[in-house]
Amino acid sequence: MKKIIDIFRYAIEKKASDIFIIAGRPLSYKIMGEIVSADDVPLTAEDTYVIIYEVFKIAKKDNIDDLYNIGDADFSFSVPKLGRFRVSAYMQRNSYAAVIRSVFFDLPNPHKLGIPDDVMNLYTKTKGLILITGPAGSGKSTTLACIIDKINSERNCHIMTFEDPIEFIHKHKKSIVSQREITTDSKDYVSALRSALRQAPDVMLIGEMRDLQTIEIALTAAETGHLVLSTLHTTGAANTMDRIIDVFPSNQQQQIRIQLSMQLRAVISQHLIPSPVLGRAAAFEVMVVNNAVSNLIRDSKVHQLNSVIYSLDGKGMKSMDTSILELYRSGMITKENALLYAMDPDAMARKLI
Repeated sequence: MKKIIDIFRYAIEKKASDIFIIAGRPLSYKIMGEIVSADDVPLTAEDTYVIIYEVFKIAKKDNIDDLYNIGDADFSFSVPKLGRFRVSAYMQRNSYAAVIRSVFFDLPNPHKLGIPDDVMNLYTKTKGLILITGPAGSGKSTTLACIIDKINSERNCHIMTFEDPIEFIHKHKKSIVSQREITTDSKDYVSALRSALRQAPDVMLIGEMRDLQTIEIALTAAETGHLVLSTLHTTGAANTMDRIIDVFPSNQQQQIRIQLSMQLRAVISQHLIPSPVLGRAAAFEVMVVNNAVSNLIRDSKVHQLNSVIYSLDGKGMKSMDTSILELYRSGMITKENALLYAMDPDAMARKLI
């Protein structure tokens, strides 16, 4: 059986996003969105215990028995000169299992990833709320890391990130970067964000706006002159607005609409689509808030946002289907995947003829 350091080294060399340690399945890696087995030998329950025990030792976690008693454990750690890893260990079928996420020290190149200039240019915003949305595994954290790195390279300010866990390590460049990991550096998002408002941040990255309190604090920070960037597991600008507003009690929803209409700067939605060229290609919907968008949010007409995006396609905004069509015409994705991921498959089918 491989040594744990060799497992980590292989993951970094192959740019694997995840390592799977689960009994009954060979040691596996997720590479370019595909799960690949390291060999043909399924791990036994004893094998998974030994590997996960070694992970706990490297991470300087005292007692693996806590995992057995509680059922799951989440933590992260660094291996010098190799990378950083996020561990989600758990019990399944009375055996130890874990999925380990690779966190690369080298920040990604936005041009190689296909992140549009309209997205990267959001670094010039100095206040308000910017949301990056999409399903799990769609590259939201990567896009955020690229924008933060651009701010770090071009502006002189204090950037604070709040993540669970930290996914990319940012070095100080023109800016000062403070990175706080939830549960390690602060007990939760709410506590970290409340204290952050006293720590002179100019830019705040919130790993995920996951509940009412986090959303409230993010909006307050945006109102008080900070640039706030965050993510939501939603698809499309209209769904994102509905998701935020529906979190609040009905008697507060109109006030939240007004706050969003004034503080929101952009909503970026993204998908990673299987690509015969790149492995996975990124498609983006870009909605930049203008007067028309602001009025629709305030007047509870978010269902009309897609029409505004389509009408201004190519003028600072882009619809998801336009992005998908561009990927198809450039040979990055197949016709089948263009139809599969399209927001309006019937309209897409007519364009692909």
